[in-house]
Amino acid sequence: MMSKLFLRTFLFTGCLSLFGAVGLVRAGELLDRVVAVVDDGVILESELTAQLQVIKKNLRQSNTQLPPDRILARQILERMIVGKIQSQMADKAGIKVDEETLRLAVQQIAQRNNLSVEEFRQSLRKENIDYADFVEQIRNEIVVGRLRASQVNNQIKVSDREVENYLQSQAGGGPGGDGEYLLGHILIATPRAASTAEVQKAKEKADKLAGEIKKGLDFKQAALGASDDEKALKGGDLGWRKKSQIPSLFAEIVDKMKEGDVEGPIRSSSGFHIIKLLGVKGGGDHVVTKTRVRHILIKPTEVLSDEEAKQKLLALRHRIDNGEDFAALARGHSDDKGSAIKGGELGWVQPGALVPPFEAAMSKLTVNQISEPVQTQFGWHLIQVLEREQSNDGGEYQKNKAREEIFKRKVEEESELWLRKLRDEAYVEIRLKE
Repeated sequence: MMSKLFLRTFLFTGCLSLFGAVGLVRAGELLDRVVAVVDDGVILESELTAQLQVIKKNLRQSNTQLPPDRILARQILERMIVGKIQSQMADKAGIKVDEETLRLAVQQIAQRNNLSVEEFRQSLRKENIDYADFVEQIRNEIVVGRLRASQVNNQIKVSDREVENYLQSQAGGGPGGDGEYLLGHILIATPRAASTAEVQKAKEKADKLAGEIKKGLDFKQAALGASDDEKALKGGDLGWRKKSQIPSLFAEIVDKMKEGDVEGPIRSSSGFHIIKLLGVKGGGDHVVTKTRVRHILIKPTEVLSDEEAKQKLLALRHRIDNGEDFAALARGHSDDKGSAIKGGELGWVQPGALVPPFEAAMSKLTVNQISEPVQTQFGWHLIQVLEREQSNDGGEYQKNKAREEIFKRKVEEESELWLRKLRDEAYVEIRLKE
């Protein structure tokens, strides 16, 4: 028998032209209602309701005062519309996610929560979250991420001159050179090629909102209710950022702000921005701990189960404890062929260079100590730290970090423009009841 979900989908796709995308009907009974038509797809009321409940729960847990449901539903629907447009674009581009990539992604999420995959399943069940729905959401996020990478990330270049300018600004020791900022952000968007009247309407809305915030309106509330930015459902919170990570449009303005200050509206090609400096913290010397490390990797396969892979690694550890050479066993048994020929050596690694579970285990080891089996998305590892050293950031490392920070900032700025362009060019008909 067809599942209810499949039956609902089948009925909808079969009856779309007959019922004009108003809703799903069976023998006079309304099964669901369409709240938005997005190009050749739709968003159903049941989907919106489900998202609304999740967002409300998250906001309550963060002690954020909730706006009225109709305002929050509008914000969520707008995010869903943009997501739907991206999903359709990715589908047309043939972007897919294989099952192994999906499995590893779920495994990583479980590990970040210090849980096995099965324990993670159980925790989702306790939260009344269907595991299959969760996996499908992860699949969609990966697909959209790959789409953005192809459409935005791959088009961005960082010049040597930009890196030099960045390093000079950091070396200047001016305000916030090493500091971090916690910013709130609201965007009142304007369409691409907006008319004078549309720009004026957006500016009036932004002026009014900025005035209300300066008079005491809660910033998170204002963002939840009015912002067109992707972070709206997080109350406009951009998180802690170094100056280099702040959008260039705001960077100089933030230098002159004090904690609690509100600035805006600030005009850009996307619309009008309002920012609030929620917090500031200073920096200092950046001491880097570099680690020389080696490992032995055993990967689970179709014929070697996860538990068997772990047990095989434990047996190798026992042999090392009894005097056998780590490097020789790595050459003979490790599934990381690149490091195996070097006796398992990964060389000197900087913080952030390795996957989090591996790095977390490595950081707890003393020099020459060998870990218990450590699981990552690649399999099971034995890890041994050979040497450690601390130093201030080297010149090449600083250049790489500068390039990375500039790239991130450009991606954020270009992504915002790209999403506005997609939204403006798509056919969208909103049928949400007020």
